[in-house]
Amino acid sequence: GEGTRLRPMTSSMPKPLLPVANRPIMEHVLRLLKRHGLNETVVTVQFLASLVKNYFGDGEELGMELTYANEEKPLGTAGSVKNAEEALKDDTFLVISGDALTDFDLTDLIAFHKEKGGLVTVCLTRVPNPLEFGIT
Repeated sequence: GEGTRLRPMTSSMPKPLLPVANRPIMEHVLRLLKRHGLNETVVTVQFLASLVKNYFGDGEELGMELTYANEEKPLGTAGSVKNAEEALKDDTFLVISGDALTDFDLTDLIAFHKEKGGLVTVCLTRVPNPLEFGIT
């Protein structure tokens, strides 16, 4: 999305590049993935995509391999994953937002998914007021 609730900060910068503790939010997310052994990442981009690509490049500086799936128009989470289908079709994959901070134990989550043998596993958390997260 275009981060309309965060304007004017997102008028010229995509949400994943907004800084938290002097690093872009997406860098925190990528470092979380790396800590849990997830080194190959397909990044879906649309709004101001070139800024994200220019900042992270191929991921070498983070010790990761980043590729990009471009959206011509906003497709939403499910649409962007479908747009990246070709790069994801041969293996199990994790979908995580590049503009939301979390400290989920991804290693445990993946182990749970494999143990249960499900097609899909969804990881959620409770919050006191979901309206703060764009749920209406």
